[in-house]
Amino acid sequence: MVKILALAASAATLLFTSGCASTMATPAAPAMLSSGALVAPNGMTLYTFDKDTAGSGKSTCNGPCAALWPPLMAGPNDQPSGAYSVVTRDDGTRQWAYKGKPVYFYKPDQKAGDRTGDNFRDVWHIIKE
Repeated sequence: MVKILALAASAATLLFTSGCASTMATPAAPAMLSSGALVAPNGMTLYTFDKDTAGSGKSTCNGPCAALWPPLMAGPNDQPSGAYSVVTRDDGTRQWAYKGKPVYFYKPDQKAGDRTGDNFRDVWHIIKE
């Protein structure tokens, strides 16, 4: 009887720990390619700003600029992975970057797939792959 209980406890421990390991092993990407453009998990198109320098670790779109071009925010525990990195904004919040360039939404885009900000003033662009 003791052997059966010990075996059952070992099996339960193995199932529990292997289940936890698999859910923690692969963090979700902050964005994905869809119809040739990078989009956030909500399907909204993401943009880069020519005035941002790749790899600088910062965004140049703050204040009123960020009201029209909201950043794709990173949570406090989000970690860089692959082509995705995190930059610290002027206000101390964290923003996702793709290949070193901060990424943004365009406020006038109303639904998933809208790309109305592409080439806005020749400095805002969708991210193509």
